[in-house]
Amino acid sequence: MTKEKTLQSEISSYLSSLLREHFGKGPTSVFVTIAIPFITIHFRGFLSPMEKVLMKQKEEQRILETRDLMMNDLKPEIILSLSKYLAIDVKELYADWDLEKETGLIIGVLDAGLNRETIEWPKEADEKVFQEKINEASKRAEKVPGSTDTFWLSDRTILVRRSKILVQIEKELIRNGFEEQLKLAKRPLEHRVLEEARLETVLKRQISETFLDWNFDKDLGYIVFLLEPKNS
Repeated sequence: MTKEKTLQSEISSYLSSLLREHFGKGPTSVFVTIAIPFITIHFRGFLSPMEKVLMKQKEEQRILETRDLMMNDLKPEIILSLSKYLAIDVKELYADWDLEKETGLIIGVLDAGLNRETIEWPKEADEKVFQEKINEASKRAEKVPGSTDTFWLSDRTILVRRSKILVQIEKELIRNGFEEQLKLAKRPLEHRVLEEARLETVLKRQISETFLDWNFDKDLGYIVFLLEPKNS
């Protein structure tokens, strides 16, 4: 087993145990992608028995609120542990969930320089047009970002970082303590406008899942697209 595979396996095992300890059930599988300065951790089969009951009662918002609270509490521990595994400080941590598919994603931003050669876009996908479509979708949801950066982390993982995306009413809601409510409202809206952007026509690939999260203090937003395998 290569050093990278060993590292991925160790991180996978650690997160599985941590989630099982705090949520009562761990994921059935964990897939780790490391592309400095980012790490993404994708969970499958992650929905506790209690959450399944709440899903039947159409209480998705309650599940998401609870998970956000739990992740906020666990973030310092996860950041410290990932920093030790990677031997690089983790600066920021983000998370999002797809309750219907019983999946989730953690995004880690590392304190390391960017090596564009390791996350180069494939020739068949036009990065400039992709960014334009992301900006158009962002404008429909809120406004055109101050900057949009796109990173092809692996054959099946694309990460988008947007800065200066908050409009004044959102900033006011955050100042008045409605950060969680804003996040819960923004997710379905942004999912909808991203679906309408027809990004798959640019990527020449099918998108299987989309995850979003924000750092409102820094006026930053992250999107991760997981792609279907090329031969599907």
